[in-house]
Amino acid sequence: MSATQPRSDLATHEVTNQPPARGDIDLWGADPALQAHAQASGADGGALEHFGARIGTAAMRAAGLVANRQPPELVAFDPGGRRLDEVQFHPAYHDLMAAGVGAGYASVAWEGGAGGHATHAAMVYLMSQVEPGVCCPMTMTYAAVPALRADDALFDTWVPKLTARVYDGAPRPLARKAGATMGMAMTEKQGGSDVRANTTRAVRDGDAWRLTGHKWFCSAPMSDAFLTLAQTDAGLTCFLVPRWLEDGRNAIRIQRLKDKLGNRANASAEIEYAGALAHRLGDEGAGVRTIIEMVHHTRLDTAMAPAGLMRAALAQADHWVRHRSAFQKRLIDQPLMRRVLADLALDWEGTLALGLRVARAFDGRDEADRAFARLAVALAKFLGNKLCPPLVYEAMEVLGGAGYVEETGMPLLYREAPLNAIWEGSGNVICLDILRTLHKEPAAGDALSAELTAAAGRIEGYDAALRAHMDRFPRLPGEADARWYAESLATLLTASVLIRQAPAAVAEGYVATRLGAGRGRLAGATGAVDEAAILERLGGGAA
Repeated sequence: MSATQPRSDLATHEVTNQPPARGDIDLWGADPALQAHAQASGADGGALEHFGARIGTAAMRAAGLVANRQPPELVAFDPGGRRLDEVQFHPAYHDLMAAGVGAGYASVAWEGGAGGHATHAAMVYLMSQVEPGVCCPMTMTYAAVPALRADDALFDTWVPKLTARVYDGAPRPLARKAGATMGMAMTEKQGGSDVRANTTRAVRDGDAWRLTGHKWFCSAPMSDAFLTLAQTDAGLTCFLVPRWLEDGRNAIRIQRLKDKLGNRANASAEIEYAGALAHRLGDEGAGVRTIIEMVHHTRLDTAMAPAGLMRAALAQADHWVRHRSAFQKRLIDQPLMRRVLADLALDWEGTLALGLRVARAFDGRDEADRAFARLAVALAKFLGNKLCPPLVYEAMEVLGGAGYVEETGMPLLYREAPLNAIWEGSGNVICLDILRTLHKEPAAGDALSAELTAAAGRIEGYDAALRAHMDRFPRLPGEADARWYAESLATLLTASVLIRQAPAAVAEGYVATRLGAGRGRLAGATGAVDEAAILERLGGGAA
């Protein structure tokens, strides 16, 4: 036995019936479902193969746990009482950021290669399995690029650093940095999602502006700049606020860091603009129209992240049941356990497949692709995030008491599971956005109809469910029925993607258990499916 291996022959007993340590995990190679759906989306398999092997190592996963145990700390003042307004992170956070930025998480979509957004989306899925908190600053950096197109000068100044594939966390002006990150600060206490209620004011200062006001949530406050909203005489306007100026710190005061349920490795803050220098981005009074490009792209990531969290939880559960026995049988060989895991796996693969299909539309060049992306990203975000928390809990329960212990990583996933449903539009906001898009953009409805009908005629249960949806909703519903409508559409769309891309057992199992009438409300309360074929997609070996 190697001296570095843990001992099983202890003084009072021998350790048996415990799964071995998982060690380094090739997150790409061990995930046949990811490989298949990434190929169908046009993603760069070579880049994902490299990133999956890099980010799945035991060292990277350990760094994720450390970054959560040692969360960021606010350093508001130096020892002499001068304001610093800085946030300090554990080195593990910086290591994770360097790995993601270096792989192209924030930049690959803008480098001109084929399948850039799909490759980016798959990276979100992979990174979310290891440490989802660092995804936030990288996601916002990715999503800021299209919003910056509203101003050529700001685009030319900032985008080369935002897409540099170099992580530089030092507190210094942009001109002296090799790479940069971009955050966002929109929400205020009185408005929440209703950003038109914002009270932060902007006044001219020569060619620039000065902002005064508060922001209730500022994501990643140590970013190099923030896109934010403030009122001018013309109305709500978008601004870029640099964190650092050539002559020192900008007047951004960090009031406190949020003590959050999860996402602990990432700092979120309450801030005040105390006459902070800012640059207008887009036309005055067009703030929402300008920043919505950033929101649209962050929504892609909030649709992909739950698939990664689901995958991480299920992979843990799958490893456990293949190496743990109870009542003289391996857990994986017990019928009820197989039924529960197969049912959960259908939600995971459906969320993964739909997210990458949406990402392919982001890569599209014609109006049909753009229209589909605007609608489908909201559908994917809504459904995937509603499915994620109960799935993570069920996977945690598979491990029993061990799953409730921090060192397994399951509590980290459980705390993270609700976040992406809240960020960039909670459930009701998303459902109303879906109705609004369908009302205002006929092309979006046409693109969705084409997608749904493309799967017709292959599985009888799908055709019946599609007809039932159209009979129930011959026209757009009222607001009170928006959740029912969104869930029905998103489930049908997921089934459509699986029918065309997944093995027959997965597609047929999804249609039978999600679109049919014969299931209960809880995981595993379904009829029979081809459990062996579905569980094989988890990559843990033949079941």
